[in-house]
Amino acid sequence: MKHFSPDDFHNCHLGLLLGRAALLKDRIIDTHMEPHGITAAQFKVLIIMAQFGVDTPAELCRHLSLDSGSMTRMLDRLEQKDFLARQRSEHDRRQVRLVLTDEGQKLASCLPEIGADAMNELAGAITSEELKTLERILKKILLAAGDPITVLRVGDK
Repeated sequence: MKHFSPDDFHNCHLGLLLGRAALLKDRIIDTHMEPHGITAAQFKVLIIMAQFGVDTPAELCRHLSLDSGSMTRMLDRLEQKDFLARQRSEHDRRQVRLVLTDEGQKLASCLPEIGADAMNELAGAITSEELKTLERILKKILLAAGDPITVLRVGDK
């Protein structure tokens, strides 16, 4: 279904609003994670590892839409902070597995509470029903576009 045309595209604010909301979400997560010494981007890596069992850099790249160079730098920083470690696969020495360290496990156990607080701050201006509608609409857009992560993680929920 087409909602926009070149003639009225100047009235299309969807992309701007989605982008601004994503920036706001990251700023809020940054604020909540500051006491722990990590950024919103690093939070995303740790929460994906902890909640979804993702344990390879390539899979993290797919989840976060990052290139391998950016992911390598991110993992370097998390490793320097002692939140994760890289281990060579026993079956294929070319493959690297990521594991949360004891510090990483400790922080990961706090991430759902921190994430919930951040999302409550982000969505605090809307009702529960509006939030369900927003999530349903965003899932519908992402599923229709064939987003593999949405299909894999939230498509059936």
